[in-house]
Amino acid sequence: MNQLENKVSVVTGGNSGIGYASAKKLKKQGATVIITGRNTAKVQKAADELGVTGIVADVTDLKAVERAVDQVKNEFGNVDILFVNAGIFQPAPVGQITEEMFDHQMGINFKGAVFTIEKFLPILNDGASIINLASVNAYAGMSNTAVYAASKAALNSYTRIAATELAPRNIRINSVNPGPVSTPIFGKTGMSEEQIDGFAEAMLNRIPLNRFGEPEDIAELVSFLASDKASFITGGEYNIDGGVNINPLIG
Repeated sequence: MNQLENKVSVVTGGNSGIGYASAKKLKKQGATVIITGRNTAKVQKAADELGVTGIVADVTDLKAVERAVDQVKNEFGNVDILFVNAGIFQPAPVGQITEEMFDHQMGINFKGAVFTIEKFLPILNDGASIINLASVNAYAGMSNTAVYAASKAALNSYTRIAATELAPRNIRINSVNPGPVSTPIFGKTGMSEEQIDGFAEAMLNRIPLNRFGEPEDIAELVSFLASDKASFITGGEYNIDGGVNINPLIG
């Protein structure tokens, strides 16, 4: 039985990585899926591959998010599942953090997430599920990730408060904290291939399960939290990290 039959689901940043895998899983479970993203060509390509609806919307552009909400409302009605997945990773050591880097990461990872939820709330059904993509980096103490980690820690704090405030509508909101996952996000950091390889090796040495996660691993947890099987779960943070949180990425 498809556990998400007749559910309408929106996945931000759904054109690649965890968002793409989650959109695929949600559709397989019977949901009607809409993905959003910043790049027109990438969103359309992903939507065609997945057989879902694609909407171009940059989460840092609130007018664009509002237009996306209007389109979803007009074409699909209210929403049952909102996966706030869009995010970026831009490493830099303390002492070399620029204002632009700070604003860019906080603008997408935290402000973008908060206002995606703000704009979608009026068209969320009572009993809907919101899933925020945070990161185990919020706690792992990994070098060169101070702003990224702070943006995800902020999102986790927001999630806890929102769970209390949205409970009267029976809207559940939870955070997913992935560890290192094989996604295109690392290729967007500006690091060279050699740097990325070194970064990956250093992380792998600290993962007790001795492998990177796959986007499909995260999608399994997202689809569970989206479903009625998780009807008594809200305000939670779920590490899905191969054990990183018990063997922190110090250094």
